[in-house]
Amino acid sequence: MNNDAQKLIRLNKYIAQCGVASRRGADELVFDGRVTINGELADSPGIKVNPGVDAVAVNGKPLALPGADKEITLILHKPVETVTTAKDPQGRQTVLDLLPNDIKRLRPFPVGRLDFYSEGLLLLTTDGDLCYRLTHPKYHLPKVYTVTIRGTVPDSAVETMRKGMTLQEGDKLAPAKVQLKKPVAGTQQIEITLIQGINRQIRRMCDELGLTILRLSRIKQGPIALGNLKRGTWRELTKEEVQALKKAVRLT
Repeated sequence: MNNDAQKLIRLNKYIAQCGVASRRGADELVFDGRVTINGELADSPGIKVNPGVDAVAVNGKPLALPGADKEITLILHKPVETVTTAKDPQGRQTVLDLLPNDIKRLRPFPVGRLDFYSEGLLLLTTDGDLCYRLTHPKYHLPKVYTVTIRGTVPDSAVETMRKGMTLQEGDKLAPAKVQLKKPVAGTQQIEITLIQGINRQIRRMCDELGLTILRLSRIKQGPIALGNLKRGTWRELTKEEVQALKKAVRLT
């Protein structure tokens, strides 16, 4: 038996060891659809997990064993064609693959998602309370994106995004802050600030408005900016940045 196999334990036992509930209570959490493993809904309390590798969350809050290493919060410049999960069943590169082993062992949890073909700012943290607040609609922080569009963007499309719109599926979108840049070489860039967390919102907006996205990058989330961080690289947030994040979601 290899080392990884020796580390595997039942999901309900792991949840109990983390102090969230008894094993029977852990079973109920799983059956109620409140537990995820690496971003995917867990369907059985008997699933085997690796506490040092798998990211387990209850009600969206990452779990950690008592006495685990220090809490850290990272900013990562996610490149395109990278999955925002801890593991991918299709074998694609994940955001955790971009981290060194000593950081991966701390099991930072991606805060929200960026889709496969989008890039830019992604936060990861081992702080369960911070992750929960950052992903909860009640505390949703403004997120700023730069979007490169093929051709030019009609004024009518900009006004629609600024006024708010209802998608064909029925999702009602709040007004977005939109800044239009000058056209360059057959393309035009817009900067969009969102104040809600609708899945793939910008891509869906642009699709319904007849706009073709060539590049989509998140450059800011709340008080944290991507800055000049290179694609595929990361850094730990400073104490001041962490405090600013916590203040923004009313944790301090």
